[in-house]
Amino acid sequence: MSLPSPTRRTFLKTLGAASVAAPFIARSLRAATPSGVLRHASFGSAGMAWADIQAITSNPFVKLVAVAEVDLNRIKPLKEAFPDVKVYQDWRQLLEKEGRNIDSVNVSTPDHMHAPIAMSAMQLGKHVYCQKPLAHDIYETRMLTNYAREKKLVTQMGIQIHSYKVYRQAVAVVQSGAIGKVKEVHTWSNKKWGDLGQPPQKTDPVPQGLDWDLWLGGCAPRPYVTGYYHPGNWRKRLDFGTGTFGDMGCHIFDPVFEALALTSPLSLRSEGPAPDAWNWSINANIRYVFPGTKYTEGKTVAVTWYDGDARPPADIRALIESPATIDAAKEKASKRKGEPDNQGSIIIGTAGVLHIPHVAAPKLYPVAKFKDYVLPTAEQGHHWSLWAEACMKGGTPGASFDYSGPLTEAVLLGSVAVRFPQKTLAWDAAKLQFENEQSANQYVRRSYRKGWEVAGL
Repeated sequence: MSLPSPTRRTFLKTLGAASVAAPFIARSLRAATPSGVLRHASFGSAGMAWADIQAITSNPFVKLVAVAEVDLNRIKPLKEAFPDVKVYQDWRQLLEKEGRNIDSVNVSTPDHMHAPIAMSAMQLGKHVYCQKPLAHDIYETRMLTNYAREKKLVTQMGIQIHSYKVYRQAVAVVQSGAIGKVKEVHTWSNKKWGDLGQPPQKTDPVPQGLDWDLWLGGCAPRPYVTGYYHPGNWRKRLDFGTGTFGDMGCHIFDPVFEALALTSPLSLRSEGPAPDAWNWSINANIRYVFPGTKYTEGKTVAVTWYDGDARPPADIRALIESPATIDAAKEKASKRKGEPDNQGSIIIGTAGVLHIPHVAAPKLYPVAKFKDYVLPTAEQGHHWSLWAEACMKGGTPGASFDYSGPLTEAVLLGSVAVRFPQKTLAWDAAKLQFENEQSANQYVRRSYRKGWEVAGL
């Protein structure tokens, strides 16, 4: 049963006061594991949450104490595997009642609830593993990043391929100079998390066991429509998901972002279709201009994203067809057959090209030049375990909020750009605002409905 409205408001507001005491709380919680057990709670029990639960609890020192799940119809596998776990429907009730019994949490809910839950948990001193994207909006992302850094909490975003050998290899190849200085990057996903058109004009009965108001969280109330939002299609909806770009961008941008040591973009421009009033569009084409780094050829570097049916131009795609030289590849462009992988990146350097499939070993071109190149081992470890072990022993995982926060900000800037097709938006990262399009700034920070505000957001 949901908490009554006064209790909701009281709980969310008291977190602001709790954050003042968070340094003490965080220290006391980290010391409160004399038996060497990491007491853990999950927000979400099915889908990606279930995968996260299984991966985190595969570490023998982790004990799953409690789970919050708004849809009690989805908890059967959880209760079968963890019969003693406490299940709450309201995430705030879990934090109220189990705050002293847990040390860490994973936030594996729809995107719109990442920031409220993660911030509330951190304000109680909890270490956080949060699914991608880190938050629904840019401002939320910055606030989570700053707070985690300030309180020295152990964090990790759920971009698990970041720790896989194949992505570590891609980073190592670029930074080794194997393809020279990077000139441009093209990256894409064939997923289609968009659905233009007005929501169905009907109201379906809310299934028994689902708290629809809790599922909506800080978003405006609306009728429940079977299958339209829950359990998966929320990714298509503006208020709840972040489209294909938010869903896959944090994954596929990741090795590019790290390999080139990118920071905040200077500008971005969408050449694809705009969303409507309710849903994200598909077939995005978003061109970023980032400041150059020691791994790039010039003072700036262009990174272009495509999704749905959109793909890089033919001459770019031809670069990964094993030609003897880059010039020969461009000559073959009009004759090429087939498509590159459904998801991945092409990094073009002054001395060669790197193809990064999602998820597979990177490939160097031209093959004639790199046929004797041996990929580095580039092992790092199990993404979830790296975080859990850092919670117990200290340290900073590779996808901590210090890294994944700026990555997420860059990705979510694309969700603003698509609203302004064929317009170059100049971004001021320090001020968290667009310099040349004031109307775009309304999409940097959203408002929560009354009674659902969270301190710090």
